[in-house]
Amino acid sequence: MNKPKHPASPPSFPSLVQTFFAEHLTQQRAMSPCTVAAYRDTFMLFLNFAQTRLGRSPVAMTMTDITPELILAFLDHLEQERHNAVRSRNARLAALRAFLKFAAHRDVSSLHVIERALGVPMKRFERPMLGFLSLDEMRAVIGPPGNTWLSQRDHLLFGLMYNTGARVSEIIGVRVADVVLNAAACVHLRGKGRKQRSLPLWRSTIKEVRSWLKLNPQFTPTSALLPNRNGEAMTRDNVAKRLALAVEKAAKNDPELTKRHISPHSIRHTTAMHMLQSDAGTDVIALWLGHESPTTTHHYVEADLRMKERTLARLQEPNAKITRYHAPDSLLEFLKTL
Repeated sequence: MNKPKHPASPPSFPSLVQTFFAEHLTQQRAMSPCTVAAYRDTFMLFLNFAQTRLGRSPVAMTMTDITPELILAFLDHLEQERHNAVRSRNARLAALRAFLKFAAHRDVSSLHVIERALGVPMKRFERPMLGFLSLDEMRAVIGPPGNTWLSQRDHLLFGLMYNTGARVSEIIGVRVADVVLNAAACVHLRGKGRKQRSLPLWRSTIKEVRSWLKLNPQFTPTSALLPNRNGEAMTRDNVAKRLALAVEKAAKNDPELTKRHISPHSIRHTTAMHMLQSDAGTDVIALWLGHESPTTTHHYVEADLRMKERTLARLQEPNAKITRYHAPDSLLEFLKTL
């Protein structure tokens, strides 16, 4: 006589998290390393917060601990104590929601808990106007190439960022082999989600890259084109700090720059806006910047229109008096008969 089979016990919370990262994200969904790293950072922050709030280590947690109250408290912690922007807060929530949807298929017994947790909404926010530099401001930030190795690297770094509109992660990932300097000169960029695109280079950029490579004969095809002093690829923080120094230097001749928040992403916005103002179509800009959605590119059009509206508001309106139209009696009589 066959013994009845006992239903398998639901997976533990730690095993769900491990399977989510080791199998679901990397193997089944083939997420990019950057996305996996972002999700990992979210869980590191969330588990540390939960440990402090619940008084239990992450390995002792269960799915029943993932309540809307815990998630909302975590999101408030991000905004109020870590000073995260709403967009960063929503990105962290998106990572948690992805895990909850995955867990719903693996742990049916916790569906009621998961459904409640999935009810935590994204937070609405007003999208700020895109910040970008004028052509003169961009030239001032790039500045003239200096005599030192660092100054020449920075000059090429900011010039290449403006030429391509590349993200910081893309520009620091450029290797020597990614730059083609023949008749069809271009640079190959690796963007979000492992997407690759190639962008043409200005003649001045080509000339500067050649000079840079002659200055650094030790570079190999796999070397970072724009390394730090140790020969390794720069980090986001490296680029941000070098840009801050460049802005500080440029502000000596243009004090208005000190009132602006200029980040590496501002250069990307600057490239896009200058392309738009040069009558490049949004489809071209989207391809150039590697946008997945045309909605992203349309933000530049909206920003350009808002600037034009402000300019129009400063113009003197004509004092022409608009008079009300008075219909003739015959027309009024006709309308009354309808």
